[in-house]
Amino acid sequence: MTKGDPMRGSVLEVRTSADGSVVIAPHGIVGPDKAVELRQVLVHTVRRVRPLRLIVDLADVPELDPINVGSVAAACSLGDDHHVAVFVDNSIPLLARQLAAAGVPRQRLRNSAPFS
Repeated sequence: MTKGDPMRGSVLEVRTSADGSVVIAPHGIVGPDKAVELRQVLVHTVRRVRPLRLIVDLADVPELDPINVGSVAAACSLGDDHHVAVFVDNSIPLLARQLAAAGVPRQRLRNSAPFS
């Protein structure tokens, strides 16, 4: 399932991998205009779908605004409450630092370039 308008520069892709993990993969700059959509998908996935793992794949995201950084960090805590392991994969170093500063545990930041 793909959500979003490619003409606006950001698309939110949600898929289930072979092992049952749900992967949320935003594409493009994820600004305040996508905050509600990203938050709703994160919360719905953790609270209703309840996979063993939720992976937020930021491989194609050059920038997350502070609201969305907070939403991803909050999803990690919400996942802990609902027994869903939330991981953030493939973020650029700047995003990895912002996410860590917002409370995402470093062990949840996978396949990211090293912190500088």
